[in-house]
Amino acid sequence: MTAERFRRPPTAQEAVLAELRRSIITGDLRPGEQVRQDALADRYGVSRVPLREALKILEGEGQVIYRPHRGYFVAELDVDDLREVYRIRDLLESEAVRTAVPRLTEDDLQRLSDAATDVDRADALGDLAAMTAANRRFHFTLIEAAGMPRLARLTRILWDATDAYRSVYYADTAHRRVVHDEHHAVIKAIRAGETEEAVRLLRDHREHAVEAVARTLRR
Repeated sequence: MTAERFRRPPTAQEAVLAELRRSIITGDLRPGEQVRQDALADRYGVSRVPLREALKILEGEGQVIYRPHRGYFVAELDVDDLREVYRIRDLLESEAVRTAVPRLTEDDLQRLSDAATDVDRADALGDLAAMTAANRRFHFTLIEAAGMPRLARLTRILWDATDAYRSVYYADTAHRRVVHDEHHAVIKAIRAGETEEAVRLLRDHREHAVEAVARTLRR
């Protein structure tokens, strides 16, 4: 990873934050691992100031934990925490989908389909970071179409808090195939105008992920 890549976003802090997220998603930074700031600052070609600011944002999301006199550590995974986040997501996202589906335009549906295709393409390439980004785009195409920015903002916070769990789920090839099937079933239901079926499928989609991660953590 070169320092040049990190000069493209508007600020160094945003660049570092994006890379820290990617490292958590892909498992480069594993749960419980210490975040070694000097090494990362050298790797990213930045000072420790934007790195500390990015870590504070991740701490607010619960993705890293600060321990006095020791520094930052990637948060350990906790099934109860995951279930709570996904329960809240279910409440918010089900409301968003019910509102969004009748409002979807053909352009919205095309973006949804394109995002699903990008998820599949990233899976085929084994690029978990790209797959995670495309999966997020798939879901937020629906959420944002509801026209409720406050709901979308709250949902985004919940998504940010569970990036590490996604890396556990996507690490299994069988899980990635399930994601493919579930996304395309959702698109089919939406195109048919079956709003409640889409809500049900998305609820199942979330529950499958939670249970799969829970099984993995128990092992």
